[in-house]
Amino acid sequence: MNPLTGPNDERLGVRFPDMSEGYDARLGALLEACASRLAIPLLSGVYAGLAGPSYETPAEIRMLRTMGADLVGMSTVLETIAARHAGVRVAAVSLVTNVAAGRSATPLSHDDVLRAGAGARERIGRLLSAWAAAVAEEAP
Repeated sequence: MNPLTGPNDERLGVRFPDMSEGYDARLGALLEACASRLAIPLLSGVYAGLAGPSYETPAEIRMLRTMGADLVGMSTVLETIAARHAGVRVAAVSLVTNVAAGRSATPLSHDDVLRAGAGARERIGRLLSAWAAAVAEEAP
């Protein structure tokens, strides 16, 4: 469900925010520069958001792929909508922690997702720390 469903709080933003440029190009460029400097590979793609909290079915994965999605998650899109509604600049980085349903020989497991996240903790921490410093340097 869209986080803006229901009564609008005009103090936060307009009823129908423009999402044509949900992600800030400058923040994204800083993120990519930090990743490059740290030799952390980043790929760009189309992120589809579903409500969760269940993993997607193989049919949903096929549908999303047909629609152009490269990966799918449960929170980033909703958080971006809420932040943009409030006038916050947004960039996002996602850690892919599992193969999509129907694309693996084994069932999806939340424990596997948690292990993948823990395995990337140090690398993602370095990237986000460098990025936060780069954003702070650019602040007026």
